[in-house]
Amino acid sequence: MEHKSVLRPRLKQIPAIVAAMLAMASWDASAQIAIVKDGKATGRIVTVPSSDEKEAAALMQDFVRRMSGAGIGIVPADGSEKKGDIIFMGTDPDSGLAEDAFSIRAGGGKIYITSGGGNGSTYAAVTILEKLFGVRMYAADALCYDHMETLSFPEDLDISQTPTFRYRQTQSYSLKDPLYKKWFRLEEPSDVFAGNLWVHTFNHILPASTYGKEHPEYYSYINGERRPGRASQWCLTNPEVLELACQKIDSIFKADPGKDMISVSQNDGNDTYCQCPACMEVIEREGAVSGLYIEFLNKIAARFPDKEFSTLAYLFTMNPPRHVKPLPNVNIMLCDIDCDREVPLTDNASGQYFMKALEGWSAISDNIFVWDYGINFDNMVAPFPNFHIIQPNIRTFRDHHVTMHFSQIAGTLGTDLSEMRSYIVSKLMWDADADVDSLMREFTDGYYGAAGRYIYQYEKMLEGALLASGHRLWIYDSPVSHKDGMLNAACRKQFRALFDAAEAAVAGQPEYLGRVRRSRLPLQYSELEIARAEGRTGESWVRDALALFEERTREAGIPTLNERNNTPAEYCRLYRERYLPGELKNKAAGATVSWTVAPTAEKYLELGETALTDGIYGGSTFVESWVGWEGTDGSFTVDLGKETGFSYAGCDFLHQLGAWILLPKSLRVSVSEDGVDFTCIGTQEIPEDDSPQVKFVKIGCQTGSPVTARYIRFDIEGTKICPAWHYGIGQPCWFFIDEVEVY
Repeated sequence: MEHKSVLRPRLKQIPAIVAAMLAMASWDASAQIAIVKDGKATGRIVTVPSSDEKEAAALMQDFVRRMSGAGIGIVPADGSEKKGDIIFMGTDPDSGLAEDAFSIRAGGGKIYITSGGGNGSTYAAVTILEKLFGVRMYAADALCYDHMETLSFPEDLDISQTPTFRYRQTQSYSLKDPLYKKWFRLEEPSDVFAGNLWVHTFNHILPASTYGKEHPEYYSYINGERRPGRASQWCLTNPEVLELACQKIDSIFKADPGKDMISVSQNDGNDTYCQCPACMEVIEREGAVSGLYIEFLNKIAARFPDKEFSTLAYLFTMNPPRHVKPLPNVNIMLCDIDCDREVPLTDNASGQYFMKALEGWSAISDNIFVWDYGINFDNMVAPFPNFHIIQPNIRTFRDHHVTMHFSQIAGTLGTDLSEMRSYIVSKLMWDADADVDSLMREFTDGYYGAAGRYIYQYEKMLEGALLASGHRLWIYDSPVSHKDGMLNAACRKQFRALFDAAEAAVAGQPEYLGRVRRSRLPLQYSELEIARAEGRTGESWVRDALALFEERTREAGIPTLNERNNTPAEYCRLYRERYLPGELKNKAAGATVSWTVAPTAEKYLELGETALTDGIYGGSTFVESWVGWEGTDGSFTVDLGKETGFSYAGCDFLHQLGAWILLPKSLRVSVSEDGVDFTCIGTQEIPEDDSPQVKFVKIGCQTGSPVTARYIRFDIEGTKICPAWHYGIGQPCWFFIDEVEVY
């Protein structure tokens, strides 16, 4: 892949180069081993014949050529090494180096690189390029280096590095670039897990579509019946399930030679575990659902002692069991999905609940994989100031026997400051004690140029405003939740000023300007969302702001605003249709509401008295404007205040499967003159919808001729229970309404 590189003249080195030179200050600058001098190669790259060493040698050769123009040769190790050579020695079992670790040392005028195995030699090559030659990579399209006539090493060079975690994974869009993956010392599930099975694998191993019809007893018993489905769990006390799973696992390993690890883990969803008498007996004995799962995994792990089996400690399996302990080759993948993110995990109630689980697991296992979340799934392009908690959390993981780490961050282009978040997290997963502030300044200066100091100020001010507000930050957040906190009017004004200054600072540099404008999108999105929620979409600036957001997201190629793949273009279209003032006036505006079957929770009961007729439509996050019913039907009457003529009456519903919000089964509309005797004017049957996108669905009844009435009753038949295809199978589901519409 071609890299968009920045080549700078020797006399105009960026601050990162200065930092690299300062790091070398302890070495004697007069005693150097040159591999390139005055643009000509004076040394060679020598390597043993293994794939990692060959890859590392090729990487070094490529960058020596890029930086100096010199064509340095690669030769096999044969005992004829000479001064000026870089020697990739391969893995030394007596070195004491862990997997992916390495040492770089000078001796006798040569440079010796020893690997601990894995990608150690490649990571050593990257370290040389970065620390000694000043190459910098910030993102897939941001690679920077200087032209250097001479490339040399100090004669007293001695570097050894061991990663904090043996496995390091992020979710940056930059991973599409193979160099980025090497540079930041990252791995992906396909590198390690057989069959690429690394999480939520039950249905991949024993598909319900294959076994569910003939063997419903293989699947969860929930609320009085077996419920096979693609999101159902297994009945883990059924001996046939164990035997069949072992057969499938064996075949997967055989089909993927060289891989010694696989995930055998619950399907996504909560409280969907089997509750048959045999399974409940184990759960009650162990005091946790995880006991059932660990007993099962131990049986598999004992069958394959030379393999490693990862399983989830997630939602209903988060807490450790009372008695059973995982075998050494059972890997516990512990997830902190329910934790708030405004402070480190040790400092709020949700985090402390997770910490109790982590401490429990670390007391019985040295083989823990933590899946941490640093992303807003519902509003990816929205401010998410969590930089101040990344290092404390990573250090906490390290100190509790965590050896593998997935930081789920910055999945797509346009996610809030995704490049910087990916940069810092990757550096910390390698070295948990790195200086975060230095990393942040290094990144902002290098990635944004002269605009970097303003981006740094913005993020620091945003963090401070979050902490001062006392509001939670969570992974299904909405900018609207922070409109009186970190995104209040005064803060937004200051943030706009900082971005104005940032854009002005790089106005003549399109590459930097594009990055600044992309990083500004979360603020622009927040302004639009807050205007919508506050009913201010009639103000003149909103249309211009929406048009600019649409233009900038299109120019930047932003693919989605949330994990459900709703695009910016779709958002802008719906914003115009739903939120901007139109000519058609809703006759239910300001009407009073009375309940027959009230909303489920107290907060929705109170909110619904005004929210259903206030003219303010909700957004894709259900935390504001929406009124919900869980596991039940709904019924309410709207009083228009006087007899009114209309030909359409309906409701605006939310479809958001990720939050277990499904469309109802049907809607019936009835009218009355006195509020006592009602006549049905229409019923709408609603087809089941399993599409993952977040949708706003208008459902109502259109009459052939106008109807006159004062009272309109809406009777909604809820879906009530999540169906077999949904990952809440057998559990209560919601339906949500945000507005009654009468035209």
